[in-house]
Amino acid sequence: MTHNLVCVRRIFASIIQTKSLGRLQEQRRSFTASSFLAARLFTPKHEWVDIDGKIGTVGISDHAQQSLGDIVYCQLPNAGQELSQSGECGALESVKAASEVYSPVSGKVIEKNSACEDSPGLINTSCYGEGWLFKIELAKPEETKELMSEEKYLEFLATQE
Repeated sequence: MTHNLVCVRRIFASIIQTKSLGRLQEQRRSFTASSFLAARLFTPKHEWVDIDGKIGTVGISDHAQQSLGDIVYCQLPNAGQELSQSGECGALESVKAASEVYSPVSGKVIEKNSACEDSPGLINTSCYGEGWLFKIELAKPEETKELMSEEKYLEFLATQE
């Protein structure tokens, strides 16, 4: 009987720890997701940049990838290349259209996502995640004030339809 009581207590303790851990993990995911979305800024040409200090990660919006359709070719700027805000810096091609990529901010490219050049469809399946295009060291952080928050970008899209 005592052994059974000890086992039951251990099971309940395990359940309570698991539920607490689950809530903690959910809160961490929620905080991370909201922080990530709050930091993402958009251009009227449908590029986005996620700023972390002086480094920006750049990609195209979900609207852009859906408009293009299945992306089959991706050309990105090389590391070391200097870019200016709104300057053309790459190209994407799909089975139904081609589009230039524009830099949302000025700066020096520090990394390109070669995985997107090797597998362009990654942009379609994960445009805000693994389908990012390049990372840039910001030359003029104040340029981010000209970009739209996610909320403003969604309002912008609504006026375009």
